[in-house]
Amino acid sequence: MKKEYFEELAKDIAGKDGLDLFGKLLGKIDVSEFKLAERLKLSINYVRNLLYRFQDFSLVSFIRQKDAKKGWYIYYWTFDEVRGKELLIDLKKKKLEEMKKRLEEESKNEFYVCPNKDVRLKVEEAMEIDFKCEECGSLLEKEDNSRTIRNLKEIIEKLKEDVKNVSEMKVEIVKRKKKVKKKKKVKKVKKKAKKKPKKKVKKKPKKKATKKKTVKKKPVKKKTVKKKAKKKRVKKKK
Repeated sequence: MKKEYFEELAKDIAGKDGLDLFGKLLGKIDVSEFKLAERLKLSINYVRNLLYRFQDFSLVSFIRQKDAKKGWYIYYWTFDEVRGKELLIDLKKKKLEEMKKRLEEESKNEFYVCPNKDVRLKVEEAMEIDFKCEECGSLLEKEDNSRTIRNLKEIIEKLKEDVKNVSEMKVEIVKRKKKVKKKKKVKKVKKKAKKKPKKKVKKKPKKKATKKKTVKKKPVKKKTVKKKAKKKRVKKKK
């Protein structure tokens, strides 16, 4: 029963293609828009357009994730059953009120119709044009709307039943699992300290102890410098 009500809602909002799209979303979480387009054999832009119609009524929600390889964002869609139930109840109640008003109008008034079905008027409106159709000139006839009243009463009872059924309908609350990015465990590899090769120190060959030669110093003769006697300059007499 739940599926039938939701299908009716989807068709009213987005037509037959919307109904087919809904079938691929119900009971699933985070469905890729590209997979939806592929399964429905529709273009990605058209599928997005249908999804946006549902989104206008808050019937779907999405998350987006960046494709690591291609670099663009991909949208993942989920049908919200809770919101679907609320919207169904609102629409059914609204339609119920409209049908009640129409039943009241049909029950209180007399209607005149054109035999060619060009116009349908209340008795007051028909009197203003002398019961002649302005479209074709035919004489208007009084309509027996008892069948219309009976149909309206049936619709009203069906809507009341629908409101009750939808109100009691159990729906699933969407719970998205938070995707926790697992941190890659990096194994710490203990680097073995490379032993530095010991430098081979070449041992210097021991010098043989050599006897120091004792050099006898030659006696240095002191030079005797004879002082030249300074010649006294004698001044010549003039």
